[in-house]
Amino acid sequence: MATSDSKGILLESGTNELELIELYIDEVGGYRGYFGVNVAKVLEIISLPPNIAKPPNAAPFVAGVFNHRGKVITLVDLALWLGKNRLEGANPIVIITEFNKVTSAFLVSGITRIHRSSWENIRPVDTYMQNFCDAITGLIHLEDRTVLMLDLEMAIGEIDPRLAVPQLQPGKEKSAVSETVAAGLRYPMRVLHADDSGMIRRATKKFLEEHKEFIVTSKVDGGEAWEYLTDFKKKAGEQNRPITDFIDLILSDVEMPQMDGYHFCQKVKNDPVLKVLPFILFSSLITDKLRHKGESVHADAQLSKPNPDELVQNLKDIMLKRQ
Repeated sequence: MATSDSKGILLESGTNELELIELYIDEVGGYRGYFGVNVAKVLEIISLPPNIAKPPNAAPFVAGVFNHRGKVITLVDLALWLGKNRLEGANPIVIITEFNKVTSAFLVSGITRIHRSSWENIRPVDTYMQNFCDAITGLIHLEDRTVLMLDLEMAIGEIDPRLAVPQLQPGKEKSAVSETVAAGLRYPMRVLHADDSGMIRRATKKFLEEHKEFIVTSKVDGGEAWEYLTDFKKKAGEQNRPITDFIDLILSDVEMPQMDGYHFCQKVKNDPVLKVLPFILFSSLITDKLRHKGESVHADAQLSKPNPDELVQNLKDIMLKRQ
């Protein structure tokens, strides 16, 4: 299996394309469920390691930990995490991933193939579905089956919330940057935030609005956020006012149904009116290997989840420079 970097080079940034690994879980009773994971998150695919140790007090869906290339990796049983009864006896596969600056592994029944598609072909799940199962962020029809896109960050977040969910650390009621740049900024700053994870949207809105320094409008994907922006662009034109009278900056995930963050950023930066708005990519896929993708679409900053203090500091610094 190639690394996510070598795979990612095949896809130009801003084209709204992705490569996804289609995996499956065979359940007791004969049902096979199909799920999708972005290739950019996958480091390697291996057979189930022989020596897996179950740590004490581990979450029920954690199969254990194992040593791989000198690194101890936590193995999540994806079927257990999804509340499914996986059929034993076959030759299970382990997918090793890297996102949120964490290396993890997921146990599945098998893998069918890698698909190349457009984010436009991935339909976002409705509010009812997200409330019912936060683990699914979208679905796509491939050949004769429906493949569900997984929110693997949520699984890691259930093991340790600090690894996935933005939250201020105890004793850090205010970001250190607040005292140094507050005088030069206009509050509250209006943020448009696009992210397909309901968990991330809620957490981000909560910590940004906590001290009344930001007002956050949340959208479920780049397409919905783009429509929101173009409505304000029209209103600004009708009233002969700058777009900055309506919105201050844009914060966007990378992986999203309909329109991903790279394509969303490219559309904003190519628009003569909207390009003045600072665009920050806030994603688990911000790594040294993939940073060139955000640079190619002219993102103003790229920040890895969760790191709320870093996010707040960068938002304020960017706004101060613009003013």
